[in-house]
Amino acid sequence: MAGLSKPGCDLPEALVLEILSKLPVKSLTRFRSVCKPWFSSFQTPFFITKHLHNNNHLNLLHKGFCGDTRDGVYSFSQLSTEKGRNFSVKENFHLPFSGKGWSDLVVDGPCNGILCLELGDGCDKAVLWNPSTREFKILPQPPHSTSFDFLSLGFGYDSQTDDYKVVRFVVNYFEEDSDAVEHNYQVDLYSLTSDSWKEISYPGVEPYDLPPFNCYINGVYYWHATQSSAHLILSFDMVNEKFSTLPLPQTSEGFYSPLLDFNGLLGAIIYPVEGTEKSFDLWVMNESWTKQFSIESVPGVEMLLGFWKTGELFIQSLDHQLVLFDPSTRELKNLGIYAPKWSMQITAYVESLVPINARSEHEGRIISRPARN
Repeated sequence: MAGLSKPGCDLPEALVLEILSKLPVKSLTRFRSVCKPWFSSFQTPFFITKHLHNNNHLNLLHKGFCGDTRDGVYSFSQLSTEKGRNFSVKENFHLPFSGKGWSDLVVDGPCNGILCLELGDGCDKAVLWNPSTREFKILPQPPHSTSFDFLSLGFGYDSQTDDYKVVRFVVNYFEEDSDAVEHNYQVDLYSLTSDSWKEISYPGVEPYDLPPFNCYINGVYYWHATQSSAHLILSFDMVNEKFSTLPLPQTSEGFYSPLLDFNGLLGAIIYPVEGTEKSFDLWVMNESWTKQFSIESVPGVEMLLGFWKTGELFIQSLDHQLVLFDPSTRELKNLGIYAPKWSMQITAYVESLVPINARSEHEGRIISRPARN
């Protein structure tokens, strides 16, 4: 780290490093050209880790769908989190690998500022994307039969080996004769370090992909799943590469139960599918499920999309608008963003310099444009 201080600067190098590690990625990208020591320092694992732990720049990414179900495309927008901006669209992204039509595109993560995009319905790709550095990596295809269906995916970080991993569930089909089609389930595990897949044991439980119902917390990915028609939670530990199961806090029919990170613990929000007014119960797993609080009678709710750091709820309204609900004042604020049901996702992620050995935004033809008023 020698020579980190800029020529003519009397500040101690440790203090300069501390200050720089708290800056947004956009500022660090500009400062790379200040001097060679800064350029090289920003790429060291020490600084990347320090920046990840020190910065508190939380960003919001909105995923929506533009156009009709046949020729439309998924789009991403970065929402402003500055005070007084009311989560207005700050920047729009068009990703070249998202394809056209009503194909599935699910955002998994975030994990240390990295998102994993899963593209289903015929595409069946997995893409790692760091929206802060604008790098993306299309993962290689794992081996499978020529006829298969993509089921689900999970993404997380192995702190023991400093590796990012992707878990992928598929069902393979085999024609035994003209009248019968056999099938089996296959689970593959991808390692970013080796850039390769390996097959692991199928846990006997089938996860399903309905955002934002699954989540990643501290080295473990959690799915909603079924086993012999029973609904439960399937988890995968990224370090020991083992599956396990646990019950849902409530399994009554007619209720949604999206999973979430609640201060580092697994949480679940229980609310009814039907009705124009909905109440929300937050349950937290800490050795056993405990109800933390309830939010009563919120009008005009289609789906819950997530929580903001100050306690507000992001909601998709019955007319498919993005709405912010403040439980303390019970104020509903329409944010002026529309997307069809099931296509809308809100993802909060920290800014990160973590590299994914990938292509840059320019090389990959990602189109990003500042939003107009």
